[in-house]
Formats: sequence, C-alpha cells, structure tokens
Amino acid sequence: MEIKSVKTRKDLETFIQFRYDLYKNDPYDVPYLHFDEMNTLRHDRNASFEDCEAGYFLAWQDGKVVGRIAAIINRKANERWQKKIVRFGWFDFIDDLKVSKALIQAVEDWGRQRGMTQMVGPMGFADTDREGMLVEGFDTIGTMYAHYNYSYYPEHIEQMGGFRKDNDYVQCMVKVPEQVPEKISRIARMTEQRFHLHVHKLTRHELLKEGFGREVFRLLNATYKDLYGFAQLSDKKVDQLVDQYIKIADMNLICTVVDGNDNNKMVGFGITFPSLSAAMKKTHNGRLFPLGWWHLIDAIKWHHADTVDMLLIGVLPEYRSRGANAMIFNCLVQQYQRYGFKWAQAMPQMETNTHVLSNWQYFDSHINKRLRCYKKDL
Repeated sequence: MEIKSVKTRKDLETFIQFRYDLYKNDPYDVPYLHFDEMNTLRHDRNASFEDCEAGYFLAWQDGKVVGRIAAIINRKANERWQKKIVRFGWFDFIDDLKVSKALIQAVEDWGRQRGMTQMVGPMGFADTDREGMLVEGFDTIGTMYAHYNYSYYPEHIEQMGGFRKDNDYVQCMVKVPEQVPEKISRIARMTEQRFHLHVHKLTRHELLKEGFGREVFRLLNATYKDLYGFAQLSDKKVDQLVDQYIKIADMNLICTVVDGNDNNKMVGFGITFPSLSAAMKKTHNGRLFPLGWWHLIDAIKWHHADTVDMLLIGVLPEYRSRGANAMIFNCLVQQYQRYGFKWAQAMPQMETNTHVLSNWQYFDSHINKRLRCYKKDL
C-alpha cells in the first residue's frame, strides 16, 4: 500500500470518483453532486481558499485506490478559537484498518509540518460543508447535505487510539402536522402584535438583485458565530453560496422575519428545499448529464418528494426570546402542508444546542441520525 498526494486534475478526479465506486451498491447512500465536489476541492473555484490551505491524499493498493482523505487548515477559524488545528475530511476507505491508519497518519504529518498541534474531523473548509462522521442511523437514507458512511468508519477511529469525541450533531425527522401546533401559532401571533415582527416572503429579484441573499448569510455569520468550529464567511464565499445554491430555491420554501420597528431589518430566516435524495440516486455518479438534471428539477419544481430538508434556520440572539423562531416555523409548516410534504428532515444540529432542539418538542419528531467529530492531539 502507498499513500500518494493529489497533484493533478486527473488525480483530483480519481479522488472524487473513489467515493462513488465505494458506495455504488449501498441502498442508503445519496451521491453528492459531482460538480459541487469539484468546485469545493479546487483551489481556483472555492472562495474558502482565501482563508484555507489543503492537501489531498489517496491510498493505493495493488494498482487501485482503496482510500482517500483531505487535510485542511482554516486559518480564520484557528485565529477565532485560538487553536492550531488541522482538519481531516473527505475521509473514505475500504474496511481495512491499515488503510485508514495510513490516511490519518498522512494528515498528522501534513499538519505537524505546518505547526499544528491538534487534529479534528471530519470537517470541511467552512461550516456550510458537511461535518461529522455518522455513528448512528446507518439504516436510514442519507441526504446531499450531511455525511453518510459505513458503520465500520467509527469502529476504525476507535481502534486507532488517541481519538476522543469532540462534538456530536443530531438529525431530527419531524412529521408535518395537519395543523400548525397551537402554541407555535399563538406565539407567532403574539410576536407580531407585541413586537411588530413580520414574516417577509422574498422574491427572487430581492434575493439575487437587491442584496437579500447576502443579508441572509450576514445573519448566518451573526447567529452561528459561537457554534463549534465556525469561521465567518467572506463576501466572496457568500456570493458563491447564493449563486450556486440559493438562486435555484423555491421561494415559497424560504421564510424571513423582519423588524417593523427597525426599518424592516431582517432578524431571522429559514431556508428549506424539497428532499433531493431520491433524485440524486437516479443520477450517474452525481452527474447532471445526460438526465440527472431532469430528476433534480422534477424534485425542486414539482415537489414529488414526500420530505423537505430544513437546511438553515437562524435568528439573531436578541430576537429569539421574542418568538421569531415561532414565526418562521408557523410560516414554513403552512407551506409544507400546501405542498403535501409528510416529513421535514432537520439538518445536523449540535446536541448541546438545546435552544434549537427544543423547537421540536411541539412536533411529532425523533432523532434518526447522530454524527460525531473526533479530535486528537498531535
């Protein structure tokens, strides 16, 4: 077995392709978009490289790839948290402990050479990338937005020694109710009357041409700033996110809350998408051509999925106690009912974020997945 650095465009294509080959027969895995993976990993396409550096490694055995891993240093995050951390991500491997150990060792060596004293992962370049290794929920279908992996992955980490739990995320599956829970609707009404907060449905023109897309991510920077490992998104990165993802959203599935006492300043948002899991499984290795694009458009525009993915929800801290969260859920649930969604899948949330997790107590919900970030001293 040999560990080789990714140096060429062909190497990078091999790096991306390995995961598709490893999971091609798994019924629960959802392929990631190929062009999204390429755009994220290329230095010349991902604005995160303003603040990051990275190295990619492939494990070769008997003439074929048997594993991959990325080593990432986010300088802005390290400065924010006063750490010297090298992240590992894009960590996939066959069920062979020699392979997984060798890949982890490659990241350790790469990080030490750059003065890092701790390794953490799986993590990406930014908080908008996938984080955590699946440790519970292997028998439920994955999503485009969160890691899915075989059950032997965490077993390998635990056998290596030196790793310990750093942070857990949980994913909740929420049954869409026939009526908005009474307490949610009552708080929403009281909030509007007492504090003059209002739901504002964005138009696509506002989102793309009037700067509201940037405003959403300005709020994300403010509301997520104290969360685990978070680093502020730059204007360039925000523009990329709006252009690549948000601009194709169904505007009825985006909800914002504005403060009528403060020139209708945006104080909260909820961004949701119809589940693309079934559509992505019909693509060829996550590629949109020749027919993959049709399945995605079918899911986004005609809502043939019975599940909606709740991607990002954020409310400024000073507005949480005023009921802005209830206004967002009141707005979104009514739209889910109109579209006929049966389930809402909440994306990974920190298990210690009790404020966010408490929102689900008013719904028929359950935790269906758990993901873990590990850390190790170097």
